[in-house]
Amino acid sequence: MAFRGHFDYSLDAKNRLNVPPKFRAAFSDGVVLAKGLEPCIWLWPPTAFEAFTEQVLRGLNPVSAERRKLTRYVAGHSFDAELDAAGRVTLNPSLLEHAGIDREVVVVGVLDYLEVWARDRWLAGQDELSAEIGEIAEGLGHPR
Repeated sequence: MAFRGHFDYSLDAKNRLNVPPKFRAAFSDGVVLAKGLEPCIWLWPPTAFEAFTEQVLRGLNPVSAERRKLTRYVAGHSFDAELDAAGRVTLNPSLLEHAGIDREVVVVGVLDYLEVWARDRWLAGQDELSAEIGEIAEGLGHPR
């Protein structure tokens, strides 16, 4: 499944997030919550997270200090979770702090996983992204 689109939600008093209904089946085997590389929270289906860590992290030089730091960051700040019967997942307090999330969030589909952003941070970054996206796309080039 490709995760696409963005959705506005509010966390409840127990820091539970409603996962968009069209994505819930992808999390039937659980959810991996992880600290994003930006101020956001990643929500991965477990098999996709394992594929990511296998391809990206384990594919790097094992004696590289940078690889160890990145692996420590990703693996050390990831947590297994489950959706409840209502399709909600409880977000870890340390991840909420990292993302600066209080209650209002935007859930963003980024193909292989979801990102959860504080709504104000998401909105603030959209104008900047719109202004830069042409140069970003050009700089990435074409896949071989």
